[in-house]
Amino acid sequence: MVSSIIATCKQTRFHLLDDRPCQEIDVDGLTISVALSRDTPEDGPQSRTKGKSKTKPDARELISDTHLRLKAGVHYGLIGRNGTGKSTLLRAMADKLVPGIPHSTRIAILQQTDIDHEDSFKNIDNIEDVRKKSVLDYVLTSDHSRNDIVAKIDLLSQAFEVEDSLEPVKAIRKVRHNQVGKQLFLAQKNASLKSGARGLQARKDLKAVELNYQASLELLSQDKDSIDADAVKEDTQAAMDTLQDLQARLEAMNISDIEQQARQILNGLGFKEQTFNKPYLTLSGGWRMRCMLASILIQKPDFMILDEPTNFLDLLGIVWLENYLQQLKGSSQTTLVLVSHDRDFVNAICEEIIILRDQKLTYFKGNLSAYEDDFEAQKLYWGRMKEAQERQIAHMEATIRETTKTGKKTNDDNKLRMAKSRQKKLDDRMGVQVSATGGRFKLNRDRAGWHSNSRAEIDVPQDEKGISIYLPDPTELRYPGPLISAEGVAFWYRPDNGLVLNGVDLALHMGDRAGIMGLNGCGKSTLIRLLVGTSPPTKGKITTHSRLKLGYYAQHAIEELQEEGLKDPSLTALGLISKEADETLSEGQMRGLLSSLGLQGRIASDVPVSRLSGGQLVRLALARIIWDAPQLLILDEISTHLDFHTVTALASALSTFKGAILLISHDRFLVRSVVEGKRDTEHKLDDDFEGTEEETDVIESRRRTVYVLKAGILKEQTNGVEQFEQSLVKRVQKMLPTRG
Repeated sequence: MVSSIIATCKQTRFHLLDDRPCQEIDVDGLTISVALSRDTPEDGPQSRTKGKSKTKPDARELISDTHLRLKAGVHYGLIGRNGTGKSTLLRAMADKLVPGIPHSTRIAILQQTDIDHEDSFKNIDNIEDVRKKSVLDYVLTSDHSRNDIVAKIDLLSQAFEVEDSLEPVKAIRKVRHNQVGKQLFLAQKNASLKSGARGLQARKDLKAVELNYQASLELLSQDKDSIDADAVKEDTQAAMDTLQDLQARLEAMNISDIEQQARQILNGLGFKEQTFNKPYLTLSGGWRMRCMLASILIQKPDFMILDEPTNFLDLLGIVWLENYLQQLKGSSQTTLVLVSHDRDFVNAICEEIIILRDQKLTYFKGNLSAYEDDFEAQKLYWGRMKEAQERQIAHMEATIRETTKTGKKTNDDNKLRMAKSRQKKLDDRMGVQVSATGGRFKLNRDRAGWHSNSRAEIDVPQDEKGISIYLPDPTELRYPGPLISAEGVAFWYRPDNGLVLNGVDLALHMGDRAGIMGLNGCGKSTLIRLLVGTSPPTKGKITTHSRLKLGYYAQHAIEELQEEGLKDPSLTALGLISKEADETLSEGQMRGLLSSLGLQGRIASDVPVSRLSGGQLVRLALARIIWDAPQLLILDEISTHLDFHTVTALASALSTFKGAILLISHDRFLVRSVVEGKRDTEHKLDDDFEGTEEETDVIESRRRTVYVLKAGILKEQTNGVEQFEQSLVKRVQKMLPTRG
């Protein structure tokens, strides 16, 4: 079964032609669907009785009749629940499937794809070229327009290096033929998308381009002996002029400056100088993603699309990318569309928010915090107006009943007319009392032409139905004591390689909150493996409570679930927990556990694990470690595959957990809320969030500590996340590339 994206919109005469690149997108009536077409090789030509009969593919509509509007140079944050179609929208834009986006518009996209295996490159024609490329070469050759110029220069230069005088003629004809081929592609696209008078003109243009293409093809295949001397002279001179023009354009691109910028970008994303010449395909999935991100940043596209760019970055890389994109805002007209679960990252970069909800796109001028504040203010404002109007309606209805009753009893026509007049007012004049600009409502100005209702009904903004996450209370301990403690722990893989960990001391008691931050490669994963008992320490000791139940969420828990789902396509979330619990829990208890994490009903019992989304897999992995009510949760990068709505729900759930939590994360919001217990004023948290302000006497002894692991030493941060973040800012300023 193959999925394809279908995008349609209201085309207007104002849409730019495909041969004109644009830096703004304004598409009305946009509808995007995902069609699932079934491969049916057994259906041969004989199975089609009629030429016009077509099997309609199954299609699921993700976005319906909405307005896509992107202004030049603006940095947008695209938000919406997992599964609402954000990535599909971005892919449709990048592939220029939206009819209102000209084909010549330069769009660079970073999207979350399976890049861990070489199979992901099976559709690339020049796979051998990719295999040979180093990290630096991969970044430098990511600009397709520059690659096109270089390819033409190589073709023409090689033609002049041989003794055959006809080689330049062949080369220039091949260059022209390729150019006409591109024109043919655009003409075919225009003819297929347009109708009416514009469609007729597009089909005429297509016929003209087809004739040019055929003529170009005939010239390209012309026999040597049939080419006359004048044609050879003319084409040779054209080849020479074209080569000089291309070389001048290439020199204007300042290749040396681009290489220096590429090195600075790679350095900012965590690459060391010695890895620049390492083959690209030998990198792990996370480092490939960083390399792909660098290849996007080095370009100067009209539109830059970044889908979860921070997933494989440590905090230094995240802070560097924040500063780089902020610098880009002031020096470039590139429009940025960003999707990220990191609230701080979105707030720092985005100046407008695009909200994908109920298959519609809405826009807000301001960052994410401003949007949430405005949403709450609008909800309060319209809620109060609706309550006041409901009281007014109730009073008027009572008055109408009383007046009607009195009028009928006394045969008073005046009272009956009064009741009828009030009823008419009730029917026609209840609703929105203000205009769009906030002034007093006037029917002939604000709702002219509407005859069914004089006024629009008051619509109070509603919070999206979010995921509620509930964690079970931990199993009680029979006697107190530390759940886990590390004393003087040191570790090295080989004595001559130096210490990975050096004198680490850590103790966690019931209810404690500890967060470990640090740069990639500092030893966080090694320390976790020692704490969970996967590896023994080289020196020192680690002790655990004799009745400790430990829940460990590994950094690669999602990948492990995906592999299990591929091995057993029939495996469901309910089946997986059933295997883990081994008849300890009843089916009702298992369903209750999964439901408490947002995996209800048929999602738990009928949907295979291989078809669950990233956010659903995170919740399943969490269910896998909490079904037996552990007293200690060790969570390593749990927020990677979640949208920020679910991150908020997770933060609230973890805040109320009565056991101990050890959190390893680069997400500053998650560490601040869960570990430090801060109800961040810039981020909305659920009402049941339990931070330092809500702590009761029962848990007032809870210890909250943020550590940074550096050079093998675990250091406590007295000012928490802020202290570590500030220590990286000056370092980042020196790493940013200079812009000309």
